[in-house]
Amino acid sequence: MHRRIGSGSPLMLVHGYLGGQFMWQFQEPLQDHFELIMPSLAGYGESAHLEAPSSIPGNVDDICRLLDSLEIEKVDLLGHSMGGMIVQEMAANRPDRINRLICLGTGSMGVLPNRFEPIEESRRKILHLGLEHARENIARTWFLNPDLEAGLSLCQSEGAKATKQAALASLEAWEHWDGREQLSQITAPTLVIWAREDRSYDWSQQQLFLDRIPDVRIEIVEGCAHNVHMEKPVVVNDLIRSFLT
Repeated sequence: MHRRIGSGSPLMLVHGYLGGQFMWQFQEPLQDHFELIMPSLAGYGESAHLEAPSSIPGNVDDICRLLDSLEIEKVDLLGHSMGGMIVQEMAANRPDRINRLICLGTGSMGVLPNRFEPIEESRRKILHLGLEHARENIARTWFLNPDLEAGLSLCQSEGAKATKQAALASLEAWEHWDGREQLSQITAPTLVIWAREDRSYDWSQQQLFLDRIPDVRIEIVEGCAHNVHMEKPVVVNDLIRSFLT
């Protein structure tokens, strides 16, 4: 399932872990400039009835099938967090489908070196404390001041749609994915947007982008955390619009 709003050149927005197609509420003003295509990945959001792939390439296959069904040959592609892993994989191995790439709050290592908690700990919480407990706590780490952010309730409502199978499959996908060696294969002009206080992806991952992607620039946003597109939507939307136009 997906949402499709606006008009102009197509821009696909790929959500992250425990997300869905409505995670992009704060980016909807971009519909005045682009046709926004916002899929719910399998196992998440309005696609919760589908079995989630347990690999990053499997998610890329799903994205390409969606583009085929929409009869869209090439898009500008933006991915946040886990969605950023997916769009990197696609940019490196399916360059024929991409015009420009935006990596938002993400990195090229599936096993995140300085994440707020190890993947195994997230898995343990899901299995022993339940998905609801895990997602509530995970979502809070995405904001600098979660109790002050309207985006937190959005993350919680979208996260509530995710299945346990998808939550565990995504963790497995991260563990078996490492995109570092293929960064040099990304030929699309690339914008990296990173928040200084991100507790999921640290600076070392952003440095890899700068060192290895041939055509790349980075924008660092201060005073926010992992969900920078919700905490600083005007700033992020301006960066997106400027880069793509």
